[in-house]
Amino acid sequence: MIRTAVIGTGYLGKFHAEKYAKLKNAQLKFLVDITPETTQALAKKYKCTATTNYHELIGQVDAVSIVTPTSTHYEIAQFFLTHGIHVLLEKPMTVTLKEAQELITLASAKKLVLQIGYLERFNPVIMTALPQIHQPKFIESTRIMGFNPRNKDVNVILDLMIHDIDLIQNIVNSEIKSIDTSGIEVLSNDLDIVNARLRFQNNCVANVTASRISLKSERKLRIFQEDAYLSLDLQNKAGVICRKGKGEMFPGIPNIERHVLKVKDHDALLIEINAFLTAIATQQPPEVSGEDGKRSLATALAITEQIKLQNAK
Repeated sequence: MIRTAVIGTGYLGKFHAEKYAKLKNAQLKFLVDITPETTQALAKKYKCTATTNYHELIGQVDAVSIVTPTSTHYEIAQFFLTHGIHVLLEKPMTVTLKEAQELITLASAKKLVLQIGYLERFNPVIMTALPQIHQPKFIESTRIMGFNPRNKDVNVILDLMIHDIDLIQNIVNSEIKSIDTSGIEVLSNDLDIVNARLRFQNNCVANVTASRISLKSERKLRIFQEDAYLSLDLQNKAGVICRKGKGEMFPGIPNIERHVLKVKDHDALLIEINAFLTAIATQQPPEVSGEDGKRSLATALAITEQIKLQNAK
């Protein structure tokens, strides 16, 4: 039984608390937030303790989820890692790469699990499709939604696009050779819609679009490889795979066989948190490591910096 706590009980933190309370291998001990009224109501619901001071948790928990604004991630995660407590840290990992590396180094020195909260890694359609993906040549991702003021502390790259950056870099598994970008501010004082074209050392190209000013919500990933085309709908948890079939539809053009992926739906956040607890129990590396978090952060920051330089001209 792993003693746990959730730091930050806002929109996403409430769901973290719900999952810890549900899992049999965890004991939810504390909820921490600067707004005691909300936290106390949740603590009563899950029969745990509410507090505004995370320093009180030392010696009383084994692992925490940190679900607070990005600007606070480094300070809070460093505190818990320093005191020997495993950390599930929501994305983006930190504000700077220096901070990210310091957390990675600290977790390694203390032999602690540092897992980064990239929920899409545990999306059932991604988990179903992953064994079918081999050396993609071209990837197109689209992640769009309406404006949500609770996410205005970071730009759309760090808010939304970073999910697809992480997925794509994990799938391609090659260093980035070049980046072409464009993006603008519309509703906020930071980038609200961005497109980035990533070219990898193995010559795979990824065209990545993210918007938080759209009239609809969509999360799609299209993957083209030598033997197949995969169309994945991350929002509706559905996908199809198309392959060359027998015979010809036209002279010299093979038939295309279309197969619907058999996606078994599951609670992605529950699976993510259970993976964190399993890594602790088995003393194995987490499925989404600190190094993964730093890698995607580096790409997100590079895209941001390139757009800022372009827009300043």
